[in-house]
Amino acid sequence: MSSKSDETLEGARRSWTLFGRGSITGRLTVLYSFSTVAMLFAATGFLYWVLVSDLAKADNRFLRDKLQVLRAILREHGEELEGLEEEVNSVGAYYIRVLDRRQHSLIETPDMALRLPGFLFPDPVGAFQLPNSGVKRTLGNGRSYLLISAWADTGGADAELRLLQIALDVTSEENLIAGYRRNLIIVLLGGIFLSAAIGIAVARRGLRPVKEITQTAEHITPTRLHERIDPARWPRELIALATAFDQMLDRLQESFTRLSQFSADLAHELRTPINALMGEAEVALSRQRTPDEYRNVLESSLEEFGRLSRIIDGLLFLARAEATDRSIEKIRIDARKEIDAVVEFYQPMADEQGIRVSCQGHASLFADPILFRRAVGNLLSNALQYTSSGGNIRISVDTAEDHGVDVHVEDNGSGIAPEHLPKIFDRLYRADSARSQYPKGFGLGLSIVKSIMELHGGSVSIQSEPSKGTIVTLKFRPSE
Repeated sequence: MSSKSDETLEGARRSWTLFGRGSITGRLTVLYSFSTVAMLFAATGFLYWVLVSDLAKADNRFLRDKLQVLRAILREHGEELEGLEEEVNSVGAYYIRVLDRRQHSLIETPDMALRLPGFLFPDPVGAFQLPNSGVKRTLGNGRSYLLISAWADTGGADAELRLLQIALDVTSEENLIAGYRRNLIIVLLGGIFLSAAIGIAVARRGLRPVKEITQTAEHITPTRLHERIDPARWPRELIALATAFDQMLDRLQESFTRLSQFSADLAHELRTPINALMGEAEVALSRQRTPDEYRNVLESSLEEFGRLSRIIDGLLFLARAEATDRSIEKIRIDARKEIDAVVEFYQPMADEQGIRVSCQGHASLFADPILFRRAVGNLLSNALQYTSSGGNIRISVDTAEDHGVDVHVEDNGSGIAPEHLPKIFDRLYRADSARSQYPKGFGLGLSIVKSIMELHGGSVSIQSEPSKGTIVTLKFRPSE
């Protein structure tokens, strides 16, 4: 039993899945047709019920009224039946039979015995009661009758009771109801097909904007990423879709532009050491050299190999940092202690360049200590490269208002022009002034810092003015 239930549920699940994967027009048509047919069923069912109910009420009311008339005649004329002859023998769609206590017929409508034998009638109600409703019988000849029976007194203290049997021929009403029912079925079937046709037309017309959006999107190519859907043209329900699509195109255009720039910058950065290696090799091979000359060429080549290796290491770090499954193990560290270790490493370089490096502030935070040192080291290395002799570099640590930790690296060096600030964290991006001022750099330091901060769930920001200096801020979120 359980396996059959599981098979039934699985079949229903598959059917719903196929329905969900089908055409939106088809689904809308089915839902529209279903709702329309449901309303038609409700409306026609209600009309049918009203017709049948009203006819039944009218017929039962007629029989009760006729019963009261016959009772009144019997009370007025007593046991004499002459007063009933007019009612009994009148031509109409109803039949009357009067019986005594012993169920012997005293008077009845002609041919009633053949049409409606006494056993067809229901049990009679009391002499002072009215039946709620009659009993409907359909005979073998196809005619239908509504039947009631009731006792009636003939007046006086010792008056005899009479049994009244009254029948109403409702065959015409039954035929009317049957015809009405056939018409309702025709209306329902026509409504089903008509609602399906209208549903298809309405769904296709309603989904026309989606088709137009699709056609517009098909015209957007890598060379035409600047084109947009323009949400103002579409219905309110599609504005969110069009807006999201345009935002996606903005991101794609930005990524495409950055990728193109990255490719150009990477080619430029790799071309310099490779050209140097090729030039030195060509010069070395142009004639016979002494061992010392070959040694000088190898030493120079080794320097260029180191440059290539650093570029590759930086790119590999960025690729691993962007992996979706990359996670780091954060521990509580003393930020000031880690910064002092980094400053100690770079202090000889600072002393050689005549630059003063100072630290201030204390705070602890959750971070990977190696990555934290690398981020601070990259910022300090950049500051040393672009700060002139006699300059100052200050590294400060403080607790932010949201209970996070901010690390500021501030210098009074050459600064960065405003037009370069939005791209300064892009891979391999370097301003022309930076290339001329520090040709050995390759533009991955700040990109690595940004990736490290994203791994920690934090952020990095930069403020700079040409000839005044730069402030880079690492914002670490509060620990949970």
